[in-house]
Amino acid sequence: MEQLEQIQNYTDRATALVEALPYIQKYCGKTIVVKYGGNAMISEDLRDAVITDVILLHLVGIRVIMVHGGGPEIGQMLSKLNIESHFVDGLRYTTEQTMDIVQQVLCGKVNKQLVSNINRAGAKAMGLCGLDGNLFKAKQLDPKYGLVGDITHVCPNIVNDCLSSGYIPVIATIAQATDQDNVYNINADTAASKLAVAVGAEKLILLTDVRGVLKDPSDESTLIPQIRLNEVSSLMESDIISGGMIPKVDCCVSAVQNGVKRTHILDGRIPHSILIELLSHKGIGTMIFE
Repeated sequence: MEQLEQIQNYTDRATALVEALPYIQKYCGKTIVVKYGGNAMISEDLRDAVITDVILLHLVGIRVIMVHGGGPEIGQMLSKLNIESHFVDGLRYTTEQTMDIVQQVLCGKVNKQLVSNINRAGAKAMGLCGLDGNLFKAKQLDPKYGLVGDITHVCPNIVNDCLSSGYIPVIATIAQATDQDNVYNINADTAASKLAVAVGAEKLILLTDVRGVLKDPSDESTLIPQIRLNEVSSLMESDIISGGMIPKVDCCVSAVQNGVKRTHILDGRIPHSILIELLSHKGIGTMIFE
């Protein structure tokens, strides 16, 4: 009996690999941008699952770019320094003092830890931030948010160079200011969307802490698996897309309108959600497309 169960287990694994084959063939050589954040960054097991997904995609010939935030880590560091965190419309109000911490934590601790984890797992990663190679330039989004920027220009040359050299780019989201002598904090979803357009990505994936777009936010069984661009406005008017989901959907809409074929809002709390979405018939989360 035990031997039969073991054989069935191996058969299931082989079936999963066979199911993945046409998707691997479809996406081989294509570029996918993954915005990494939420609980997937906090939980060690989920972090390891995301890194495993990214490396597997990389090894089968898919060009993967990882864009990351670091809100919890920034909050922890500010707390240690007795600096109060203040949010306006869901965005961290960023003073010059806070910006120093943001830059240290995002470009230092968080970015280099991810690079180290990928390298230890057997791939090659290159840590970058929006200042490197003039990757992101920005102007101030609105004075009420402090030093938070709105990206005005993306120069993806350094990212493309990394991909061509066999590296997985891991990108921290700060930007060079064009309207003052400073550095701006950038929303990671927005940065991932803009970068996906600039590199001509096939897909943009936003990892978050919910299943996707839900008809009823309190009921995860009401997931909307697919949304076309022409359906978005009515879903917003009916408050199905509301609150913190609005900016995420806006990022997806902007990416699709500017050439990205498919965008996905996935639940980063589900281990290997990236592989399930990309390499299986089932798929999870919400896909937004034209």
